[in-house]
Amino acid sequence: MAEKTIKLTRSGREKLVAELEDLKKNRRPQVIERIRRAKDYGDLSENAEYEDARNEQSFIEGKIQEVEYILKYADIVQNGHHGNEISLGSEVVVVIDKEKAKYEIVGSAESDPLAGKISSESPIGLALVGKKTGETVTAQTPGGPLEIKIEKVS
Repeated sequence: MAEKTIKLTRSGREKLVAELEDLKKNRRPQVIERIRRAKDYGDLSENAEYEDARNEQSFIEGKIQEVEYILKYADIVQNGHHGNEISLGSEVVVVIDKEKAKYEIVGSAESDPLAGKISSESPIGLALVGKKTGETVTAQTPGGPLEIKIEKVS
């Protein structure tokens, strides 16, 4: 079965590699130590510290698997320099409702709207990809249509 490739920018890949290293070298050993200490408290059936540490361990192990999967199937894209056409990796300055905003178009795995990184698969990302400076596009968002004027692409 062919696995789906996951689009990542070079900086997104670097961030995931650093996160994986932190999970394996810092957080995993910390939680293992918490479990060891909690076992010393005695009866595990009523040991809230042990239960909490085991839940954290499950979360960390799941996160490690998720990051390893993303990195294994990552397709690293060059930061978007297709003239002034928006592509994955492009940084854009847009005007939405008379407010300027700056976004970087990224793959869904590294999307973080609060940090200005929007997925190329999101409604706004879909509306912007392939467009050029000076164009006005309409994104079909859950809140209704949103008009976006593209001021700058880099």
